[in-house]
Amino acid sequence: MTEHTSDHGIPQLEEMPADWQRALAVVAHPDDLEYGCSAAVAQWTDGGREVVYLLVTRGEAGIDTMDPAACARLREREQLASAAVVGVSAVEFLDHEDGVIEYGIRLRRDIAAAVRRHRPELVITLNHRDTWGGTAWNTPDHRAVGRAALDAASDAGNRWIFPELISEQGLEPWNGVRWVAVAGSSTPTHAVDAGPGLDRAVRSLLEHRTYLEVLTDQDPEKYCRAFLDGATQAAAARFGGRPAVTFELFGR
Repeated sequence: MTEHTSDHGIPQLEEMPADWQRALAVVAHPDDLEYGCSAAVAQWTDGGREVVYLLVTRGEAGIDTMDPAACARLREREQLASAAVVGVSAVEFLDHEDGVIEYGIRLRRDIAAAVRRHRPELVITLNHRDTWGGTAWNTPDHRAVGRAALDAASDAGNRWIFPELISEQGLEPWNGVRWVAVAGSSTPTHAVDAGPGLDRAVRSLLEHRTYLEVLTDQDPEKYCRAFLDGATQAAAARFGGRPAVTFELFGR
């Protein structure tokens, strides 16, 4: 990849590839995509692309004052409503246990099965590294799911890895994943203009209202707007002055 610089010598992010039709977004919890990249998802679905959400948990450990079973039902409803705001109608849950997701064979198999079902060209996930680029420690769930998604993109194309997906579920190999895009990376390479989808991204995050009301004492709408404005504006200098959703893109 050739690195471009602005007139002020600032390295510029590349535009995300546009020659694809289907994407699968794989994250640990309800709200992970809304904090990470829903403005990009809104723009993609506006352009006629199909995006499917795969949630590894239902976020049942996310609200201290709520029983996990009730919390799971609530956060599922909020996630479905949130996805609909940005044009996503297909949302699946794997029902791994929130807070203690384990990287390993089961997780890789479950994600590989979803890749084979949906046959995406693009897989999207969240930062899989130990930190958010400094001393802010990442959670075990994010690390496990991000790493497993990167691995499962390859697993899905190999018929001799998880052969039971063929014999038991009829899921033939899919080797059509061309890229894995990691949102929230501290070393992004590509970006999507956040402007056209930003208002819907705010509304999408706001659908997680019950969770937000526990998370912050701020007015939820002001909180969502401030967070997403800040995150997308922080990348503008590296994307021609445009607010941006950034990704670290791994080609395959």
